Amino acid sequence: MNYTQKEYSDYVNQKSAKSPIVRDTIIAFIIGGLICCIGQAFSDIYQKYFGLNEEISKTAVSVTMIFLGSLFTGLNLYNKLAKFAGAGTLVPITGFANAIVSPAMEFRREGLVLGLASKMFVVAGPVLVYGISSSVIVGLIYYLLGVF
Repeated sequence: MNYTQKEYSDYVNQKSAKSPIVRDTIIAFIIGGLICCIGQAFSDIYQKYFGLNEEISKTAVSVTMIFLGSLFTGLNLYNKLAKFAGAGTLVPITGFANAIVSPAMEFRREGLVLGLASKMFVVAGPVLVYGISSSVIVGLIYYLLGVF
């Protein structure tokens, strides 16, 4: 069968399942918002019950959320949530943790160094390298401006 591009496109659109965009958007908004609310709850707990100031509390929340995202990825719970919630799980910091841990989990059979450790930085490597490098450069500029 020889199809023109338009005929093939029409055929594919006819056979493809319709995506419930409105429903997916609402679910992503709700789940992403819930993840952020959990982060805010940790911030409130750290400030009220542990006596941390706001700045240190923000750091503690980031560490906690990264840990939880990594833990739930390792337990294969985060992937199940992501299948349901879609983009709502990608935006918060837990999505970044998932992006780091997922490749590592996939290649762990290849060993600790060549599998787990090297694949962990496939996604995060460029982000970390440029993030750390730019922060060092900005820090040096800030320091030099303070000296002079």
